[in-house]
Amino acid sequence: MPRTAPAPISLAPRVVVFDYGEVISLEPTDADRAALVARADVDAEPFWTAYWAHREPLDQGTLSIADYWNSVASDLGVEWDAVDVHELWALDHRGWLSVDPGTLRVLHALADGGTRLALLSNAGADFSGWLRSGSFAPLFERVFVSGELGLVKPNADIYEHVIAELGITPAELLFVDNRSENVEGARAVGGDGFVFTDAAALEAWLRSLAA
Repeated sequence: MPRTAPAPISLAPRVVVFDYGEVISLEPTDADRAALVARADVDAEPFWTAYWAHREPLDQGTLSIADYWNSVASDLGVEWDAVDVHELWALDHRGWLSVDPGTLRVLHALADGGTRLALLSNAGADFSGWLRSGSFAPLFERVFVSGELGLVKPNADIYEHVIAELGITPAELLFVDNRSENVEGARAVGGDGFVFTDAAALEAWLRSLAA
């Protein structure tokens, strides 16, 4: 039986800006993570420590994909050749491509209500094609990728850039992210936001603002 579309959500003149990872996307599965660790051929705990240690400069665009994985390898005391890096990158990238159907329904309800939408993600520039050309991309009037901007959340300058590019006041920014520090970053420049836990809670919050 077809699922009934949710009622539109109208929040104009406010603009709802969405994070991507673990908001629109699902988190990588245990199988995704296990495949990445297996390909790295190291123990899981030191792998994830090294993986996250170098993530911010990758997301900021100051570290290339190859240099990122070579930095991880250095921390682990191993050596990976160029083919190893290609495979590790592909496994890592693939793990972030699944989407949350609940969040997508909320996005469509907002779009159906005429609410302006944008996307702001801490991600390397290699994600820009997926974020700008995926099936959900037409829902967003602008897509902001940290790796292209050289700016990262939760620093104030990335939110100020988004506000200026969207032509809105800070008070018209509503930011949705799964990390509380990133939502606090939006609030610090005069916007508001919601710490994402699941689509139902997000929808309830948005509808409370529209009431």
